[in-house]
Amino acid sequence: MNEGDHAVYVLTCADGSLYTGYTTDVARRVAEHDAGEGAKYTRGRTPVDLVHVERFDSRSAALSREHEIKALSRPEKERLVGESEVTENEVTESEVTRNGTPGSADGS
Repeated sequence: MNEGDHAVYVLTCADGSLYTGYTTDVARRVAEHDAGEGAKYTRGRTPVDLVHVERFDSRSAALSREHEIKALSRPEKERLVGESEVTENEVTESEVTRNGTPGSADGS
């Protein structure tokens, strides 16, 4: 796999709830959720909107971050999501790329 191939994403579901997951293909995974073929949690909560993505170089780093995000309180998750700007193609200046240390995609 290439650098940054592992991603953690956050979706807003139709009922307003937030769902966090891991994937190697964000666009495909969001489409699966929208088609009712994603996680059991999201099946009855479509449509979903992609609101946050973070990329990692390793599966273990991504899964660790997924666990961290899932442990956040609702207000903390809303703050995290509020700092993101995700486009239809899940490419954004605020998308985070990590090599085990925090850093934004634009290097700041």
